[in-house]
Formats: sequence, C-alpha cells, structure tokens
Amino acid sequence: MSRSVIKSAVWLLLLFNFNLAVAESFKTIPMNQKRLATYYVQANMLGSGNVEFMVDTGAGYTTINEHTLASLVEANNATYVGELTGVMADGSQQRLPVYRIKRLVLGEDCVLDDVEAAVFPRNTRMLLGLSALEKAAPFVFSTNPPSLSLSNCGTAAG
Repeated sequence: MSRSVIKSAVWLLLLFNFNLAVAESFKTIPMNQKRLATYYVQANMLGSGNVEFMVDTGAGYTTINEHTLASLVEANNATYVGELTGVMADGSQQRLPVYRIKRLVLGEDCVLDDVEAAVFPRNTRMLLGLSALEKAAPFVFSTNPPSLSLSNCGTAAG
C-alpha cells in the first residue's frame, strides 16, 4: 500500500471517530410536525407539567403564555426580569414582560437553566426561540426525521 493511501485511510478513520464523538454529545429530541412547516417539542417546567413548544429559530426569545406563567410563578420557577418591545408576526409592536425560567426540560432529559422568556397574553401558543436554543448550541434542526439535536444540555442532577 502506498504511503498516501495509508494517510488517507488514517484521516478517514479519525474523521469518522470524531463524527461519532460529536453525534454522541448531542441529545436528540423528536419533534411533532403540525401543518406544513411547524414543528413542536415536548417540554416540562416545574409548575407547568408537560407542555408543548413550537420550535421557532426566527424568534429571539422563547415565549410562554400568561396561563403557564401563573403556574411557574406559583411553583417558584419564574422570576420577573424586565420588559421588551416585541415585534409580532404581523409587524405590530407590543410591550411584553420577560421572566427567567429557572429550569426548562426539553424532551426527556435536556435541561436548560435560567432561560429568559417573553410572556404573551392569554393562552397563546408557546415558542421555543433563540433565548433557549442558544443555551444548548450548537444545535441541529432536522425535518427528516423531525428532530432537534442539542449539544449543551444540562442534566437533572446539575
């Protein structure tokens, strides 16, 4: 065997092992597809029980609704941190309170601590935005199969 073939084989083996190590460090959370292009993940927050977030990589903030906030505050899992001016999908602007969620668990075991979330009125759909996704970055959003792979998840004991 020529020396260049051996070098190429060694590089391929190293690359393969590196990719395996990277893949093992990701936690993959299945997503449910609803309608044409909306994907949801299951989550849990102390006080909220099981909830569903629409994954929205275009949203700067994760959002929760007033109904969920009331449960989180009662369980001491959310603290008020301020307000922001949110730009809604229709282009309008709205002042929204922002709370820090002490612990958000995505899927079975991807724990994110201290996630800031804007609070939408009433019982609106909740969004998993960049304020949460960046805590677990790098991440991979896949549509086939629908899954969200996160690399920096904490653990329940952490």
